[in-house]
Amino acid sequence: VQLQASGGGLVQAGSSLKLSCAASGGSFSGYKVAWFRQAPGKERAFVAAFIFNGGDTLYTDSVKGRFTISKDYAKNTVYLQMNSLKPEDTAVYSCAVGRPPFGRWRDAALWPIWGQGTLVTVSS
Repeated sequence: VQLQASGGGLVQAGSSLKLSCAASGGSFSGYKVAWFRQAPGKERAFVAAFIFNGGDTLYTDSVKGRFTISKDYAKNTVYLQMNSLKPEDTAVYSCAVGRPPFGRWRDAALWPIWGQGTLVTVSS
């Protein structure tokens, strides 16, 4: 499966963006799906994920209540709705699929398939 992320851009603080992660050459079926981000000069960090096939989700604390991960498997697409954006949300956002061990979903090294990132810049 190959992943294509899109939807990034330059926005002001308090704005919203919706990122998309489209799969081709396969589907998300049987995989966990996650969003990570990498801010300038920092390591890649976990943002959100579907961690069970039933749709259970996990978020990093800093985005809880502001970001929502959703899916439309009929379109082979996973989304990240980002509301109330802050300058500290500025980063390259990437989606990933894999089957990381239980409880290890935040570890980027355990996600083997990545799409190219999409840049989100939030101005103050």
